[in-house]
Amino acid sequence: MSRLHAHTSRKPVLAGVCATALLVTAAALVPGGSEAEAATFAPPPAHADFDYQIGGAYTPPAGVEVVSRDHTASPAAGLYNICYVNAFQAQPDAEDEWDDDLLLRDANGDVVYDTDWGEAFLDIRTADKRERIAEKIGGWIDTCADKGFQAVEPDNYDSYTRAGDLLDAADAQGLIKLLAERAHAGGLAIGQKNTVELAGNREANGLDFAVAEECGEWDECGDYTAEFGDRVIVVEYTAKGLSKACSEFGDTLSIVRRDLNVSPKGSSGYVRETC
Repeated sequence: MSRLHAHTSRKPVLAGVCATALLVTAAALVPGGSEAEAATFAPPPAHADFDYQIGGAYTPPAGVEVVSRDHTASPAAGLYNICYVNAFQAQPDAEDEWDDDLLLRDANGDVVYDTDWGEAFLDIRTADKRERIAEKIGGWIDTCADKGFQAVEPDNYDSYTRAGDLLDAADAQGLIKLLAERAHAGGLAIGQKNTVELAGNREANGLDFAVAEECGEWDECGDYTAEFGDRVIVVEYTAKGLSKACSEFGDTLSIVRRDLNVSPKGSSGYVRETC
């Protein structure tokens, strides 16, 4: 599901999209890569009409060019599709899908949870554990590529900010680099989800664009554009946040307001507005 702000919380790109997007060769970014095994990828087109569908897939509204959907869903035909994966936390009640030692535990041996979402933090504190976690998530990323997605959005990059002093930024960046290598090797672009404090490291971490929740609400959109340029997708959850984002960046960025649960169209709580 969608993450609130930390203050509270191998397929080529489709014709028509890649014409305006910068193609990059993965071999140039993946250590040990060669031209023979190179894959190309492109970030989402800038200032495109975007729809956030991670809470359930539905027919995109007219005019939408870019969609983000969960990795268990299928991509939307004819659009640029971003694949959502929960990369730094276990899904609710899915702890048994992970090796026991890959769940973060406190000094008493108890699993530590993100209490806002009921999700166990993954233990990313050692290189060995990060590699094992990345291998599992990498399987999901490979599936995204096989399905026809063009990019991946690994969520909860900022989990270290909510785990007390058990995790740190170096841990998070260690894992995101592994995921970026896997995505690029499969021909997928990879986005930085939130975590504005690490935006300045985006090139070293191999991140191609950003998905920023509530940057209008918290007056942080400029901090993302300073590093990612116009390759920033903004998701707001309030009228105030949408208004602020649109007034300052409506001519350059992809901006949408969704309901907090990112409900499918037709649900009682469904909200979708754009600039």
